[in-house]
Amino acid sequence: MIAAFLTFALVGAPAVSAAPAEQVSRGEMLQRAASWLTANNGGRVPYSMKTYWKDGYRQDCSGYVSMAAKLGNANPKGGPNTEALATAKYTTPVKIADMKPGDLFIDPVDEPGSDFRHVVIFEKWTKGDRSEYLAYEQRGGFGTDHRPLRYGLEPNSKYRAVRLKNVTG
Repeated sequence: MIAAFLTFALVGAPAVSAAPAEQVSRGEMLQRAASWLTANNGGRVPYSMKTYWKDGYRQDCSGYVSMAAKLGNANPKGGPNTEALATAKYTTPVKIADMKPGDLFIDPVDEPGSDFRHVVIFEKWTKGDRSEYLAYEQRGGFGTDHRPLRYGLEPNSKYRAVRLKNVTG
């Protein structure tokens, strides 16, 4: 009887998933990311760490990723921040060579004298030697952008390659 109870308690009980509930395909995530390029009456969504776009997401880099990945914008308001996106609740590490569309390059580190917390959405390699990639980002002083980047590819970069747990395909 005790053995049966322990078996149920340890094996039969439903597991609690740390991943966000709503899933999104890689293609849909990229389409959602592209939507902010023209969402502001045909123009890009402006950058802001304090304001929220019409869809309820913060207009900063992590709010943008949260929107594209359907991570929810209620708790926390505007979507998880960059530090939260870097945790095991939302992402797992991935090798740069294994990057797929919709993966992220993320720098959750805030060092004294510089505030470089940032996250971008990887789309594809632009060069055969994987020295540059095309990415979507929400960047300060500019807003939504889709451009070639090298974040995470430089020696000693604080950027890490990660895969969102709710992205499928």
